[in-house]
Amino acid sequence: MLLSLVLTFVATVSAFASEANLMLPDLSSVSFLGGISGAALLKLGLLVCVFGLIFGFIQFKSIKNLPVHKSMLEVSELIYETCKTYLVTQGKFIIILEVLLAVIIAVYFANTGFEFYKIAIIILCSIIGILGSYAVAWFGMRINTFANSRAAFASLKGKPFPTFAIPLKSGMSIGMLLISIELFVMLIILVFVPGNLAGPCFIGFAIGESLGASVLRIAGGIFTKIADIGSDLMKIVFNIKEDDARNPGVIADCTGDNAGDSVGPTADGFETYGVTGVALVTFVVLAVREPQTQVKLLVWIFVMRLMMLIASAVSYWINGALAKAKYGNADKMNFEAPLTSLVWITSVVSVILTFVVSNLIIGDLANGLWWKLSIIITCGTMAGAIIPEVVKIFTSTTSSFVKNVVNSSKNGGASLNILAGLTSGNFSAYWMGLVIILLMAIAYAISSLTGFSELMSYPAVFAFGLVAFGFLGMGPVTIAVDSYGPVTDNAQSVYELSLIENVPNIKEEIKKDFGFEPNFDKSKITLEENDGAGNTFKATAKPVLIGTAVVGATTMIFSIIFTLMNERGISAVSESLSLLHAPFLLGLIAGGAVIYWFTGASNHAVTSGAYKAVEYIKDNMKLDGVTKASTEQSKKVVEICTQYAQKGMFNLFLVIFFSTIAFAFIEPYFFIGYLISIALFGLFQAIFMANAGGAWDNAKKIVEVDMREKGSELHKATVVGDTVGDPFKDTSSVALNPIIKFTTLFGLLALELALVVPSTISIVCAIVFFVISLVFVVKSFTSMLIK
Repeated sequence: MLLSLVLTFVATVSAFASEANLMLPDLSSVSFLGGISGAALLKLGLLVCVFGLIFGFIQFKSIKNLPVHKSMLEVSELIYETCKTYLVTQGKFIIILEVLLAVIIAVYFANTGFEFYKIAIIILCSIIGILGSYAVAWFGMRINTFANSRAAFASLKGKPFPTFAIPLKSGMSIGMLLISIELFVMLIILVFVPGNLAGPCFIGFAIGESLGASVLRIAGGIFTKIADIGSDLMKIVFNIKEDDARNPGVIADCTGDNAGDSVGPTADGFETYGVTGVALVTFVVLAVREPQTQVKLLVWIFVMRLMMLIASAVSYWINGALAKAKYGNADKMNFEAPLTSLVWITSVVSVILTFVVSNLIIGDLANGLWWKLSIIITCGTMAGAIIPEVVKIFTSTTSSFVKNVVNSSKNGGASLNILAGLTSGNFSAYWMGLVIILLMAIAYAISSLTGFSELMSYPAVFAFGLVAFGFLGMGPVTIAVDSYGPVTDNAQSVYELSLIENVPNIKEEIKKDFGFEPNFDKSKITLEENDGAGNTFKATAKPVLIGTAVVGATTMIFSIIFTLMNERGISAVSESLSLLHAPFLLGLIAGGAVIYWFTGASNHAVTSGAYKAVEYIKDNMKLDGVTKASTEQSKKVVEICTQYAQKGMFNLFLVIFFSTIAFAFIEPYFFIGYLISIALFGLFQAIFMANAGGAWDNAKKIVEVDMREKGSELHKATVVGDTVGDPFKDTSSVALNPIIKFTTLFGLLALELALVVPSTISIVCAIVFFVISLVFVVKSFTSMLIK
């Protein structure tokens, strides 16, 4: 249907000044650092990327070679096998969507005068983007399933430090590898692809990685929460312990921890880092007037990214040495403290290097622009440290808001537990909004100083893009503390599922084979406390990524507005981007409608799948005469989760896909209003849901760890609250990030196709595509209706 509709107006499309005609300047035309050309300097940057890759693989091998008992290794390998099956299933669906996307790219660029071989290269870049998201997701899943069993085994020594160091090492391996691959690909395009083709290749690469991340994030979020809820509710129904080996849902829950909390965020981080870079490249080419200044800014942007990669590695080493000196032999530790110090050390090191490197690279720009641009980036870099601190106010196990959830549950049960969690989420959205406003306002104020307007049009937009750039400045560390959570969660599960305490002569065996006597009681307490820290830092990474998506989307939306200004004039566009222009206002309303449908539909997919999982587990779980669920039963629960994740993701993604095309064809200002609304509604909906979910999660952890009241009525109330928070924090909220970016990126092509189509055809296309989207909106409810 899509192909036939596109082909109906191919003949009407003419060459169009847009992303297809982005011309990157000659990087060799400007010298840096006493005579090194821009191109040569960025080629040296490829060596920094290689350093990051080597760093990641060394950490990978180090974790793989850590000691682990075979009972725990068997569990982690079973989790890996189920994760692998899930990822292969998602990969097949991504291939189908890439074919659809390739058709749009081919039609668009063919009708802007591109030869076949150039179109093939652009499509290849989109495939590389998809493969990048998919590859880093697979790597993250593999290393985390190594780390979970090693962390669980290390806890048996009775010292908490190894159970901290192993998950963090795993996370840093993922973060360094992810950023290095991203930078490597973008530098290859920037340095080796001809200037008239590099811009379109960047767009193709960004759309591809956004497509891959969207699918993996949405499906992973649905999968993990179906499994998590299905497993958690059994604690209430059968009054059994956490991660009881007899529960067939526990393996699926562990698989979901990786599918939703490792695969999804890793692909999301890869895409977020790339899209933010593409947004800035696009802006520099479109809005900066002098080619030499374009070169200086482009080289500066990528040198800054390379510098921050090194800063993250150095900060990790510094923090590791400090943490080991303080906690290496301690019997008890605050797991959140060294994670917090890592974030702040990286932030401070990055800020210092930002000013030093900026002075070296662009110190010759007039009006002291080097330090002004450094301050703007610093707003984003500091946000990477400030935002997690604000998030902890609402989600940490020491938070007054979280304690309020616990206290509300004591006499109010699940009802007041849920209301108190909603309160935490709502308050967090207010304060997070103020933080983002403050940082963007500082960036705007700096951009209004002398020097910016002489170099570029709309410097405030560039400033906002640099804030998003700074958000991800310490990307490896942001990814590392996010990936810490799924490992700590899995480690606790691996311990229980291994039934290691019941292995005959286990103490003697471990003493003989590994040289220490295990402390089982201390191990369980350590793993539970560490899981609480993992919950907190999973929560802190979410607003950083969603904030980056929104601020980065601002820069991409500018590209659309800039294109319209070239076509229709500045005054005409300025008049239409107003609440007095009805289509623009209607677009704002449409964006809000789609965000609320999306969160409802993704929650519905979780609800339906969890119902099916609970139904199966209740009918098949045996408590008497068995020590653990059969592998067949566990795989059946994984199959249920995969089936509903696939079905839910299919409906969700196709609604977004066809809605974007339909709204682009309605009217350009309607579409811009829609994109702005998607970003703003999505920002606050995501922050509210993520932090409410985090509060419910750690309220349960307080009852389990600090109060030791597992199995009590209070515990049951907090479990119910946590099952509400699960799809809030790990499905709906996190999926909004790639959806915002995919809609904006894909919208660039969709709108530019719409602008060159006669109005009659445009109206027909808008109606047909919107009707198709409505079909999937309805199916997103009816096809998953609980009967």
